[in-house]
Amino acid sequence: MKHYSVMLKEVIDNLNIKENGIYVDATLGYAGMSKEILKRLNKDGLLIAIDQDEEARTYADNVLKEIGSNYKILPINFKDMKEAINSLGIKAVDGIIFDLGFSSPQIDEDKRGFSFAHDATLDMRMDLNNKVNAKIIVNKYKEEELVKYFFMYGEEKLAKVIAKEIVKERSQKEINTTLELVEIIKKAVGANYFYKQHPERKIFQALRIMVNNELNVLESVLPDAINLLKTGGRMGVISFHSLEDRIVKNCFRKYSEVDAMYKGLPNIPLEYQPKIKLINKKPMVASKEEISENSRSHSAKLRVIERV
Repeated sequence: MKHYSVMLKEVIDNLNIKENGIYVDATLGYAGMSKEILKRLNKDGLLIAIDQDEEARTYADNVLKEIGSNYKILPINFKDMKEAINSLGIKAVDGIIFDLGFSSPQIDEDKRGFSFAHDATLDMRMDLNNKVNAKIIVNKYKEEELVKYFFMYGEEKLAKVIAKEIVKERSQKEINTTLELVEIIKKAVGANYFYKQHPERKIFQALRIMVNNELNVLESVLPDAINLLKTGGRMGVISFHSLEDRIVKNCFRKYSEVDAMYKGLPNIPLEYQPKIKLINKKPMVASKEEISENSRSHSAKLRVIERV
């Protein structure tokens, strides 16, 4: 199983790992990041890894136990991270990493339906217990809802045309597979636009975000993660599209600035002072060498903060 951890060196270098520290990999996946963190911890250190995908957890557990035993894998959505970590008797941690991309095996595995390049049932669930999948959205959501979400989460300008064609096609026959949907998108926009603009990427992104509620979850977890950090603790977030990066950037800006009401005052109450400082004002991007090895890293952006 081939899996690349995007911007691995940059993440590890910027986490400033202490060998006896507590670190959280909020997006365990196939253990690329976790493996490198665990290697740098001594027996007093602890890695807490989070993933709601059972297949990924099983694979990662086999990788990590070859390195050490000082890790815990939590089978939760990272939105519940703070509560779950506190329940272990841990109030603060030394570092947190979020890699918001999907693992290569998850994308490549036909049956999961994440990829528009393989024929599979329309699924896209990270948590297989989730009752909503992409097939339900494509076949049951109203046309105006599809337009709204394709435009909002896919930033696709022909959202209306694509949604209309989906509704027309599903009235004749249920849309079941990824390649059926790709053909409907192509039919809706025409071959010229399809091959130049690749709207299927945007529609699949929108569906994946909808199925997994990704943006709302991200928005709710970032303040919790900041509050979990010890003073001097660091957090890195790798995002892969502008919608994610905007949420991360806005959150980090909010918590790194003095509350607007108190700006300019000589004595600012502690609770209104900045909680974090930005380690990089502009996001770091993958090196040319990495992009040539792993094309999925070309859109990656890494933002790092430190708790103050």
